[in-house]
Amino acid sequence: MSLSQQQELRAILEKGLPHAAQPYLLIAQALNTTEAQVLAQIQLWQEDSLIKRFGLVVKHRKLGFKANAMVVWNIADEQVDDVAAQLSSCSEVSLCYRRPRRLPDWPYNLFCMIHGTDREIVTAQIDAMVKKFSLSYVEKDILFSFKAYKQQGARYTKQGI
Repeated sequence: MSLSQQQELRAILEKGLPHAAQPYLLIAQALNTTEAQVLAQIQLWQEDSLIKRFGLVVKHRKLGFKANAMVVWNIADEQVDDVAAQLSSCSEVSLCYRRPRRLPDWPYNLFCMIHGTDREIVTAQIDAMVKKFSLSYVEKDILFSFKAYKQQGARYTKQGI
């Protein structure tokens, strides 16, 4: 597969698979190649860890998950990796990132996202994580979203931007 076909394939995959019985065949036709070549390229990207997995993007608010909390933590720098690993091990946590502090106003350096149907449930889940990992001494804040303006997967190609 040529480099330009690979770039086009990445852009197509970023947008999601076509809703068809044979989506890879449709992609191959769009790229003027074979379905086997498309599948082989995807396999190579998986082996190289460029593609981790194919998944479904769920519009969680439409499913009733309206209590969405970004929990921000002020973790000692030497403990961030350990605490991030602990929080990431929780099924309730969908995202966990380290970001720079913005002192003096923003001391937080670890961020995790939790989605739930009810604020009390999400708060209880956070309290349980605090207890489980002995984080009661850690300064944190829970930022519940109240309006969604956009939700989509990230785009990494020029065609996707």
